[in-house]
Amino acid sequence: MHRFILVALALLSACATIPRPESVAPVQVRIIAFNDFHGALEPPHSAIPAAGPDGGEVRVPAGGAAYFASAVHRLRAGHPNNLVVAAGDLISASPLVSAAFLDEPTVLAMNGIGLDFNAVGNHEFDRGRAELLRMQNGGCARHTNREPCRLDPDFPGARFRFLAANVLTEDGGTLFPAYAIRRFGRGPREVRVGIIGLTLHEAATLVTPAGVAGLRFADEADTINALVPRLKAEGADAIVVLIHQGLDTEGRYNDPSCPGVSGDLLPILTRLDPAIDLVVSGHTHHSYLCDYGRIDPSRPILVTSAERSGTILTAIDLSIDPAQGRVVARHAEQTIVQSEPFSNARGPVALSAAYPRFEPDPRTAALVSRYAAAAAPVAGRVIGRLQGPAVRESTASGESVLGDLIADAHLAATRAPENGGAQVAFTNQYSVRADVVPAGDGGVTFGQLFTAQPFGNNLMVKSMTGRQIRAVLEQQFASGTNTVENPNMLLPSRGLTYSYDLRRPEGRRILDLQLDGAPIRDEAIYRVTMNSFLATGGDNFTMFREGTGTLGGPLDIDALERYIAAGSPLALPAADRIRRLSPPADAR
Repeated sequence: MHRFILVALALLSACATIPRPESVAPVQVRIIAFNDFHGALEPPHSAIPAAGPDGGEVRVPAGGAAYFASAVHRLRAGHPNNLVVAAGDLISASPLVSAAFLDEPTVLAMNGIGLDFNAVGNHEFDRGRAELLRMQNGGCARHTNREPCRLDPDFPGARFRFLAANVLTEDGGTLFPAYAIRRFGRGPREVRVGIIGLTLHEAATLVTPAGVAGLRFADEADTINALVPRLKAEGADAIVVLIHQGLDTEGRYNDPSCPGVSGDLLPILTRLDPAIDLVVSGHTHHSYLCDYGRIDPSRPILVTSAERSGTILTAIDLSIDPAQGRVVARHAEQTIVQSEPFSNARGPVALSAAYPRFEPDPRTAALVSRYAAAAAPVAGRVIGRLQGPAVRESTASGESVLGDLIADAHLAATRAPENGGAQVAFTNQYSVRADVVPAGDGGVTFGQLFTAQPFGNNLMVKSMTGRQIRAVLEQQFASGTNTVENPNMLLPSRGLTYSYDLRRPEGRRILDLQLDGAPIRDEAIYRVTMNSFLATGGDNFTMFREGTGTLGGPLDIDALERYIAAGSPLALPAADRIRRLSPPADAR
C-alpha cells in the first residue's frame, strides 16, 4: 500500500472553551472517507488504472459492498479513534439490486459497515424530500411509484447521520443537521473533531424540482465559514468538511501532487476559512489527494476524493495536539478496494503488497445476496432484441444513439391521442447512464435497460409553441451551468432535426429547426413529451415549465421496454438529427 505523507499544518488556534494542559502527546484520529457510492452493492465491473511492477500499467478490479466492508474494517483496525464518512450520492442512480428496493439495502449495508456521516449529494434528492427523510428515519410510507419495504418490512432507516448545512427549509432551518462534533480521548487528552456536511449550491438544478420544492440551497463557502466560529466555540480542535463538489486532475488516483487541478470546487476553496483542516469531496467521480496549500499557502487544506461506486477508500490520519487545540500533522493514503485477482496481457499479476486484496465480509455479502436474488428474476428477463449496441457516447454534435433511441421510445408511448398526442419527445443526456449492448442473439434484458435509465421518471406531455421549443434548445448553451463551453444536450425523437452554431450570439444559435421535414413555426402549438425531471425545469431547462395542458404518462423505463419489445429486432437510429456548424473547441 502506498503511503503519501502530506505537509504538516501550523494553523493559529482559536481560544478553546475547555482548559488545556501545557504539554501532552498528540491524539491520532483516522478518518476513512469515500464518495459517490451510488448503491453499488455488487462489484461494478470497474478497474482502477495503477502502476504495475515493471513500470507499466495494470487495471485493478475494484468495488462491491462486501469487499468494501472488509476494506473499511481493515483500515479501522488499530485506530480506535476513527470516523467513517461519505461526501454524498450514497444512494440513487444505483444499479437494479439497490434501486429496485428504493436503495434500502444500501442504507442497511452502510449501517452494518459503520458509516458515521454522509453529506447529502444531489442524487439523494432524486426521489424527493419525503423519501430522503424516510431513508434517515425509517418506516414504510410510500412516496414513489415503487413499493417500499418489500424485503424488510421494518426498514429502520440510517443509523448514520445525514448532514445538510446548506439545505434550508421553509422555516429557515436545515433539512438535516448542519454539523456534528465527535470527541476522542479522555481528560487532558480529549480532542474534538467538527464535521460539516453539505451539497453543491446547484443541486436543485440537477434533480426533479418538484422533489426539492420549498428547499433553498445556500452558497457553499458562506455556509462553511459561518459555522467555523460556532464549532470553535464548542471546542473543535479540527474541522472537517464533507462536500458534494469536486475537482479534476491529470494524475493517477494516488498522485499527491494533484497535477493539472481544476474544477468547480476550486473557487469554493479560495474562499474557505483557513481554520478548515480537511475537505472530503465528491461529485466528479475522480480520485485525488490534493494539498491546496501548494496553490494558496494561506489555506493549507487537504482535499481528497475516492473515485465512485466504492472502488477506492481514503484513509486520512490527523495528529491533533490537545494542548494547542489544533492539527499538527496529517497524512493520507488511497486504497483500491480490490475485489478479485487482476491480470495483464501475460496473465495474473501478484502485487498484494501494493494492492491488497480483500475477502468479502460475510454479513454484508449475505445482505447483498438476499437482495440480488430478489432482483434477479426482474433483471434477467429478456425483453427484446436490438440489431446492435446502443451506446451513450456522444457524436461531435452532442447526439447519441442510445439517447435518440430513448427519445423515440418516449414518443411512441405518448403519441396516441389518448396518451397525449405527442409529436416530438426530448430526453436529457445526463439521464442516459450506460450503454445497452445486446447478447449474441441480439437479446437485451430489463436489467440492462434499468442500468441505462435508472431514475424511474414518469413521462409527461405538454403543449408548447414553436418559439418555446426553440428557446428550450437554446438553453442547451445558455442556462445556469449549461454554457457554450459546457453544453448540456437534449436528445430528440425521430422527425425533429436542427443545426446549431456556437459562434452566433446567445438566443440565435439554433438554425433550420424542422419537424417531419417542415419548419417549426413560432406561433404553432406542438405536443411535446419529456420526463418529469425535465418537465419541472431540471438540468436548467426552465422553458419546459412554460408548457400547458400537461398529461402524465408511463414510467420512462416501461416505455423503453415496450418500444424495444414491439420492434424486435429493433434497428438503431443513425444519430443524425443534430448538426453542429461550428467546429469543436479542440479543433479550433
